[in-house]
Amino acid sequence: MEQGKQQNFTYLVQCADGTLYCGWTNNLERRLAAHNAGKGAKYTKSRRPVVLKYYETFATKQEAMRREAAIKKLSRTEKLRMIVDAQKERKA
Repeated sequence: MEQGKQQNFTYLVQCADGTLYCGWTNNLERRLAAHNAGKGAKYTKSRRPVVLKYYETFATKQEAMRREAAIKKLSRTEKLRMIVDAQKERKA
């Protein structure tokens, strides 16, 4: 997770109850800490802790927000498949 220059992230976290939450940020580590401190989002506040399962990096805020909107339209099964595929790629 390289955060040298300005980057924007679209991410998926898994909440303690097994649900998935998608969001975007320009500082992934700080955002995850906020979620786990109960300050990230209303949805995740009562579902802590959250664990990062997937993220993508973008040059602009607009790209990250567009990808967030697209991911939110996917089914849970499609989101889980994205996570599994990304894990396979990292191992390859």
